[in-house]
Amino acid sequence: MNIGQAAEASGVTAKMIRYYESIGLIEAPARTEAGYRVYGSHDIYALRFIKRARTLGFSIEETAGLLALWRDKSRASADVKAFALQHVHNLEAKIGELQAMTRTLRHLASHCHGDARPNCPILDDLATLEPDKAQKDNKGEAGRVRKPQAVGQDGHEPSKRRRTSPRQPTA
Repeated sequence: MNIGQAAEASGVTAKMIRYYESIGLIEAPARTEAGYRVYGSHDIYALRFIKRARTLGFSIEETAGLLALWRDKSRASADVKAFALQHVHNLEAKIGELQAMTRTLRHLASHCHGDARPNCPILDDLATLEPDKAQKDNKGEAGRVRKPQAVGQDGHEPSKRRRTSPRQPTA
């Protein structure tokens, strides 16, 4: 098979096949006299293996490790299981981080008025100087050191300025 046929048979693009070859994830295939790559069924299995591993979230390095285990017929299945369970642990940690981000953004969005006013707690949070990792509320959100707000001529933050009626003089 040429690279186009290998791409179609494996579900991996020709560009990615070349990339995997360039980084040593797959072996360089045999070539014709004209220099065209020639792929066999073993190459297609390896490419499908890589695609499936990548679909399950394994990094290139982890995929290389799995390929090595797959190719090693004397390996213990316990090694493969440990590898997979470590990946599950990493995925669960990432899920936890994503859930914490979601909670934080929901919290910030719930405190944003979403109107024509310029004050926005979402932008204020993004502009924080340094997260305080020591303090967390019950939602798992880190306390933050806020960027100083602009202060108007009356000495108050724009969102906390005293409202005065037109008849009252301002102090």
